[in-house]
Amino acid sequence: MSAKKVSESSPASLAILGGGNLGQALARGLVRSGTLPPERIHVTCRRPDGLEGLASEGFPVGTDNPAAIAGGGTILIAVQPQQIAELLDEIRGDLDPDRHKVISVVSGVTVAQLREMIPTPVQVVRAMPNTAVSIGESMTCLSADPESTDALDDAEALFKGVGLTLRIEDEMMVGATALCACGIAFFLRSVRAASQGGIEIGFHPEDALLLAAQTARGAASLALRDNQHPESEIDRVTTPRGCTIAGLNEMEHQGFSSAMIKGFVLSARKAGVLFDDGTAA
Repeated sequence: MSAKKVSESSPASLAILGGGNLGQALARGLVRSGTLPPERIHVTCRRPDGLEGLASEGFPVGTDNPAAIAGGGTILIAVQPQQIAELLDEIRGDLDPDRHKVISVVSGVTVAQLREMIPTPVQVVRAMPNTAVSIGESMTCLSADPESTDALDDAEALFKGVGLTLRIEDEMMVGATALCACGIAFFLRSVRAASQGGIEIGFHPEDALLLAAQTARGAASLALRDNQHPESEIDRVTTPRGCTIAGLNEMEHQGFSSAMIKGFVLSARKAGVLFDDGTAA
């Protein structure tokens, strides 16, 4: 258990149905932040061997989804889009609106679609975090219908333990999937490119990665500070005929910003049909 005090606003128990990369990252992040102790987070997965690490850390694990939710509490669904219908079929008869609240982090599945698959009047929330939940630095977007305000409050308290949250309309969750979930990979690729540039100009690979990653971290912190627009900080660095503006202009000539924007737009289009075409993120 984390040395931090368990949050008083956290649920009594949490069942994470889908112990893949995101499910495991969230479980560990909640413990690391002190939001919940491991014994109150039950994680399931089709392949039990994939949960051996969590089991050794004190998390209850298994393959039996109805057993995981038997005690009531919050249910977090973290399976692939093509698996959610089957999972909800499996647990539908065990859902109790007086004891359960459901949070889905499944890409492409709207609140309305969740309602269709869960005819029981259980409160339902849709969430879109990213894998930075494991270190408490996620950006999580949340949406729900008017009947699920209590569950929305609970979900917000839960995800605030692993980063920042923002309530949005459900129609914007596709964009949130691209910007927040896919965006982790995009920004990591940018860090990788920066480190490769560092190697090109003479740094050893491990030093180049450290310099690039910490510089990216500092840049993000500056952007978050007092809601500063990135260009205001860029102006502080660029000087007439200087080396920064020369590099920025060269990257723009090579399509840097355009490529990033196109990547987000394409990912959003793909995210919008993940549930319909049965593919994964």
